[in-house]
Amino acid sequence: MTEQGHVAIIAEVKHLKSVERPRIIKAIAEAREHGDLSENAEYHAAKEQQGWTEARVAELEDVLSRAEVIDLSKLSGDSVKFGATVKLVDEDTDEKSTYQIVGEFEADVKSGKISITSPIARALIGKSVGDSVEVNTPGGGKSYEILKVTFK
Repeated sequence: MTEQGHVAIIAEVKHLKSVERPRIIKAIAEAREHGDLSENAEYHAAKEQQGWTEARVAELEDVLSRAEVIDLSKLSGDSVKFGATVKLVDEDTDEKSTYQIVGEFEADVKSGKISITSPIARALIGKSVGDSVEVNTPGGGKSYEILKVTFK
């Protein structure tokens, strides 16, 4: 994963542990004060939130323990690899787009970050500027030309 993704996951774990856990514990305590827990919707909702939060913390801590952080400033070259920012043009519509290839847990298509395991990233890996790539998408095949490859 990238350094930026690593920092974001650490921040999410910290938030879950220092903000969400205490809030949920307080909500459970307040719900217990209302009496019969078998019919207490607030209690059951808080316990469900607690389960989700603890599962998310465990998942993120597992990812962090196995993560290999890549320093993008030390990467260079003309071919597409992990961490590359790739400018593409759709050969059918001439629509241009830019994507950075990142780890699964830091992918966010809205901000231009795609997972290394996504179909478009898998098609781009190893290609260079000027290459044309065919990508099988759920909406059908797409053809892109690589305009620029940078590492930032």
